[in-house]
Amino acid sequence: MADMHNKEVDKLSGVETTGHEWDGLKELNNPLPKWWLYIFYATIVWAIGYWIVYPSWPLISGYTAGVIGDSQRANALAAYQADLEARSQIGEKLINAPLEEIRSTQSLLEFALANGEAAFGDNCAGCHGTGAEGFPGYPNLQDDNWIWGGSLDAIHTTLQYGIRSGHDEARFGDMPAFGRDEILDKEQITQVANYVGAQAGLEPVEGVDLAAGETVYADNCAACHGDDLKGVQDLGAPSLVTNNYLYERSIDGIAAQVTNPRNGVMPAWSPRLEPATVKSLAVYVHSLGGGE
Repeated sequence: MADMHNKEVDKLSGVETTGHEWDGLKELNNPLPKWWLYIFYATIVWAIGYWIVYPSWPLISGYTAGVIGDSQRANALAAYQADLEARSQIGEKLINAPLEEIRSTQSLLEFALANGEAAFGDNCAGCHGTGAEGFPGYPNLQDDNWIWGGSLDAIHTTLQYGIRSGHDEARFGDMPAFGRDEILDKEQITQVANYVGAQAGLEPVEGVDLAAGETVYADNCAACHGDDLKGVQDLGAPSLVTNNYLYERSIDGIAAQVTNPRNGVMPAWSPRLEPATVKSLAVYVHSLGGGE
């Protein structure tokens, strides 16, 4: 180490050394700029002031509240409560307003659409898809093929009580298992499946008696699906001449449904969601472009 009484000057930089040397490397005596030191001292003063004014020091079962007693948690809870009160007020308006009034009142419509979109993502997207495009067995909510009707009131009723949900007011349509229960034999099922498929624009199997299939349809299916095969919404009987089948749109798919029908279930949302949320869902789903 260099002699502390005789300061050495570095030859290259012309700066005094501190006298410290490590493995031939000498430390130059370059003090920090005063502006930097002043800022550093100011941050120390600021920190001390912050400790005094704001909550900062942890204790065994809490923390120091500070001079002003500020609390980010309390502020967040207050903001949350204020938001709940605001939502409650507009929620009451939704509950009391008819569906058509909600759709025609801009402030109510904006809230219902935002609230309905969030509720749809949380509760409906798992079955109907995030874009409401549906999957096999789960209806597409963007088209005009609605088994129980696609008006605002019809959608709201379906959301409230569900389909085959067990609710006393649930939509309920039960298609007989014509094959499983031996109401029709295999040949009759083949005939009626090909007849229905042909009416829906599918290519029937060559050699199948379509006239006999028409007779089977008239005797067993027309009462629910209509003579024109377009369905009866009051009965929950779907149109059979649409391009969008809930299940497989093919001759084999039709035969399978006639043999042993798949009757889907939709939950009743009125016991699970607030009335304002159910209304919001109805408005949002109707806004997707399908229905009536």
